[in-house]
Amino acid sequence: MPTREEAWELLCEYTKGKSLRQHALAVETAMRAAAPHYGGPGEEVDEWGITGMLHDFDYEMFPTPEEHPYKGANILCGRGYSDRIIRAIMGHATYTGVPRDTQLARALFATDELCGFLVACALVRPTKSLDDLEVSSVKKKLRDKAFARSVNREDIRQGVAELGVELDEHIRFCIEALKPVQEKIGLKGNDE
Repeated sequence: MPTREEAWELLCEYTKGKSLRQHALAVETAMRAAAPHYGGPGEEVDEWGITGMLHDFDYEMFPTPEEHPYKGANILCGRGYSDRIIRAIMGHATYTGVPRDTQLARALFATDELCGFLVACALVRPTKSLDDLEVSSVKKKLRDKAFARSVNREDIRQGVAELGVELDEHIRFCIEALKPVQEKIGLKGNDE
């Protein structure tokens, strides 16, 4: 399997935008935390992290449903990524029809939209940080259809249901997972 460094190079080759790279880092970080938490002690943390990092790597160049994530899957196949990673990435787009039949795939689906939403929630706070972001505030923002309207709330709800966890628990888990990297994903940490 390609290394994390090779995956980052691939991401940067296809993704030039800072915000999409930051999203990739956020989902990678959450997925690295999710591997032992949702997958169990035998799960490969690098595999889960790379899956999170690369799930949208082709989106900037191929943003249409006819192309994303299909083009990316072909590129990943040609670069030696496992079928397990490719299927999880295909499954994160509901319109592909690829079933999320592994914990890896279910965790990616449950984490992707939520990570973007958590960053949006933090950015509107005075602190611009996850440090003081409460689950109740996130849930209130989820009900506000005008806030971060590009985030698919149904995907978040369906994701936690498929993962078999409570929404509150998963929100809390993702907030805690992202806190150590918040400066890298466009937020302010507690030391800024």
